[in-house]
Amino acid sequence: MLLSRHQVMARRERDAQRLERSAYLLLSRIDTQGPMSIGQLAEAFGLDTSTVNRQTAALLRCGLAERVADPEGGMARKLRITDEGGRRLAADREVNRSCLARVVADWSADEVRELEDVLVRLNRSAEALEGRHWPRSEDTAREHEGR
Repeated sequence: MLLSRHQVMARRERDAQRLERSAYLLLSRIDTQGPMSIGQLAEAFGLDTSTVNRQTAALLRCGLAERVADPEGGMARKLRITDEGGRRLAADREVNRSCLARVVADWSADEVRELEDVLVRLNRSAEALEGRHWPRSEDTAREHEGR
């Protein structure tokens, strides 16, 4: 909870243009998984489609995402990140990384690796309980499984 609060405060202090939490989460998921429909996003987050519809409407209005035809030929239109959305997501990720780096600045490399391993385990355990797994790139999965 404290870590989350630390990141929220850093978000407000540094740049009023930082992404809202819901925008960050939706863009992160689309970035990882590729274009997704509102139904797929609702299912991925365990939210009502009306909630996701409102959140994605905000992304569209801000030019952070765009509607595209389903790349696989399905009927539903999907949401894809725009160049601006990708730029803003990358900038927010970098600020989050730098905030976390400040928190663990005086930790040893072994302590940081131990935290990474425990957080991966915590996330995967939470995902297993919810039955909703977050897709990860092959590099990230291999990196953590090799430890």
